[in-house]
Amino acid sequence: MQNKYRTNYCGELTEKDIDKKVRVAGFVENIRDHGGVIFVDIRDNTGVIQVVSNDDSIFDGITRESSITLEGIIRKRGEDDYNERISTGTIELLVESLEVLGKASNVLPFEVMTSRDSGEDIRLKYRYLDLRNPKVKDTVIFRTKVIDYMRQIMKDEDFLEINTPILTASSPEGARDFIVPSRKFKGKFYALPQAPQQFKQLLMCGGFDKYFQIAPCFRDEDARSDRIYGEFYQLDFEMAFAEEDDVLRIGEKIFYDTFKKFSDKKITDTPFPRLSFKEAMDRFGTDKPDLRNPLELIDLTDVFEETSFRPFRGVTVKGIVVDDIASKSNSWFNELVDYAKTIGMPGIGYFKVMDDMSFAGPIDKFLSEDEREDLIEVGNLKPGSVIFFIADRKNAAKNAGLIRDELGRKLELINKDEFKFCIVKDFPMYEWSEEEDQYIFTHNPFSMPQGGMEALTSKKPEEVLAYQFDFVCNGIEMASGAVRNHDLDIMKKAFEIAGYSEEELKNRFKALYEAFKYGAPPHAGMAPGIDRMLMLLLDEESIRETIAFPMSAAGSDAMMDSPSEVTEMQLREAHIKVRD
Repeated sequence: MQNKYRTNYCGELTEKDIDKKVRVAGFVENIRDHGGVIFVDIRDNTGVIQVVSNDDSIFDGITRESSITLEGIIRKRGEDDYNERISTGTIELLVESLEVLGKASNVLPFEVMTSRDSGEDIRLKYRYLDLRNPKVKDTVIFRTKVIDYMRQIMKDEDFLEINTPILTASSPEGARDFIVPSRKFKGKFYALPQAPQQFKQLLMCGGFDKYFQIAPCFRDEDARSDRIYGEFYQLDFEMAFAEEDDVLRIGEKIFYDTFKKFSDKKITDTPFPRLSFKEAMDRFGTDKPDLRNPLELIDLTDVFEETSFRPFRGVTVKGIVVDDIASKSNSWFNELVDYAKTIGMPGIGYFKVMDDMSFAGPIDKFLSEDEREDLIEVGNLKPGSVIFFIADRKNAAKNAGLIRDELGRKLELINKDEFKFCIVKDFPMYEWSEEEDQYIFTHNPFSMPQGGMEALTSKKPEEVLAYQFDFVCNGIEMASGAVRNHDLDIMKKAFEIAGYSEEELKNRFKALYEAFKYGAPPHAGMAPGIDRMLMLLLDEESIRETIAFPMSAAGSDAMMDSPSEVTEMQLREAHIKVRD
């Protein structure tokens, strides 16, 4: 782009441009006075170029981070002045004219080039300055490239990009809605979509074969390191007349091709390993296993079925065997015991296997000889091994999974130069909620139960499996998907088990309820999380680093002063009265 502000971009100038008159524009990155000679670094989206002048007064009054345009001649630097850290390090611009376009304050809230070392609160308050940091800016540019690449994958697979509404109706989909009051319909509210779930199913009912979009999703749920508050984005897609394997193939292609394109790390070959929910819980204690960790759980419940050791009797007992760590210090084991207490366990039992295959540890004295022999066989124990015990009536597997993760960290078993993917499938359709005193959906309520109506009518609810699946990478859920329920009778029965009457189903999901009366095709889909993909690809610890204008972890935006109060007139128009 050539105009009155620039003829060339800073980072694109090379030695081929020597003796050429150019005009550049950008921000003043640095001003250096070297014994009466002033050097100024100008930065734009493409890079930095050093600027000098025969008349230093031309720089009078400029401040760092001001936006300027300047014209001059490109010349070669002296060899002693080369800067190998930048692409323009062998040239500089001899200024003939300079114009300040936007003057920056003499006092900056933080140093732009080191803004990532500043506190998140001040970075987000002055995010427009933070974005000038090349690393921060490159992240936003990287995000654009990744999304463009995924978009092309979908188009190459003959998916049609269709946008779905942002203002919609509230529906129970697992998280709190953001609700929007209606001015025109007194006492009624819109909701921001938690996901385009119903709309994409309605597109299948409307005869579209393959749909996708880069979809914003809105959920009023607390932030975590891998979940931003309020708004996130996913690559949402759906396929008509499709089976589970059709969707899994597309999902594998999206993840494998994108991670291969934008990372040098080792990536799991396709097809990704497939684990049932039950297998994942039994082996890893979680439905989001980090397969970089080689440790697995073993079930010891049968070993202790008749034990005299009361804490292990009548409960689920899981074990984790780690070889060659018996020589670790007592303080090392005490740290693990302390960690167990932080996750609600009373502690953690363990013993060491000595050279003569005898056991040493706090619970050894409670074991019978038969139990010792069974443990050696089941755990494949050898001298130097340590076996950890996790016992609980309900949470043994979950707690064991957390202990497995902690052992992986403490023993440095995790290869950080690897992306290990798997697919966890065959989730239970329902679980019992003590709080609600009824069965609730464990996953997406619109999923097809395996076995259809027969399963819903002949099995206990907790025994019914659904055609639901998650893509997992390095212990992080990257996508969820399912074969959808497209049969109205099956949907009515499925929701009835979860406590919904037909009238309530009809009212809460009116569009789907009606659409399924008119020949809905079988369909399936999934939604890879874009922000989480970027978090892994960029090796960022916080998902907020992947977003141009993220909210804080608390859900506020200091830059825009959001959430904010509105005027009394706005409240009246929306038929809202705010109580003190």
